[in-house]
Amino acid sequence: MRPSPGRALRAASDAIPPSGLVLLGILSVQVGAGLAKNLFTQLPPSAVVFLRIATSAVILLAIVRPKVRGLSRRDLAVGVAFGLSLGLMNLSFYEALARLPIGIAVAIEFIGPLTLAVVSSRRRLDLLWVGLAAAGVILLAPWGGAGTVSWVGIGFAALAGTFWAAYIVFSAATGARFPGASGLSFAMLVSTIVIAPIGVTTGGSDLLRPEILLIGAGVGLLSSVIPYSLELEALRRMPKRVFGILMSLEPAAAALVGLFVLHEVLQVREWAAIGCVVVASIGATRVGDG
Repeated sequence: MRPSPGRALRAASDAIPPSGLVLLGILSVQVGAGLAKNLFTQLPPSAVVFLRIATSAVILLAIVRPKVRGLSRRDLAVGVAFGLSLGLMNLSFYEALARLPIGIAVAIEFIGPLTLAVVSSRRRLDLLWVGLAAAGVILLAPWGGAGTVSWVGIGFAALAGTFWAAYIVFSAATGARFPGASGLSFAMLVSTIVIAPIGVTTGGSDLLRPEILLIGAGVGLLSSVIPYSLELEALRRMPKRVFGILMSLEPAAAALVGLFVLHEVLQVREWAAIGCVVVASIGATRVGDG
């Protein structure tokens, strides 16, 4: 008898070490972001965000339907907050992506979860990682108006990092209140509803073009569905500390995708700044885990 597609897929994932799953997830996210950035020549960032979230929501809702029966108003409020943070995080990041090289945008955005890790651990050594991350941002800042970085882009990336930290907090709270993966599907639905007005208004009839819909579906798969699935499988098979350290490589992966996919060539000081953020994130993850 031939194995079912589900069993074949599980066998394939089991054959890949968990660290490989994490790295594949990181690569998928950044390639998805690169694909989205290529769409900015045809659609504004807000419309591309709507495409990403809407296609992700459709795919996720087809697999897992939100289960809200029996939940309290407080539970639903937490789910709504999770959805808002998810949508606003993506909107802010794509606005930053339209103004910054992808590696720089991800590096600055990473300050959000890094700060959350530092605040959660409250150890003196964390001041070193805060200082190192701050040094990275200082290296990236366009002092005197020079370079490929804009202050507006930095602001959007920092805002995305703030919403990313909120996303982490509300993700954990939602997971504790909603059964299974229904909390994520509920949050995706909320995000779609929140982003839809601005996305549809700015995108207009271009959102209905078949090639745009196809690329949007690809962005949704690469940026959300595939990496979420890979990360969940990896977390099932590896310690959270190791997972966090591997995820800290994301800014460097973004810079490499920017170089090879988008042909974004960074200066030496910009690579050094990204390195500062990566090292600070790894340090905060190791220390915060204890």
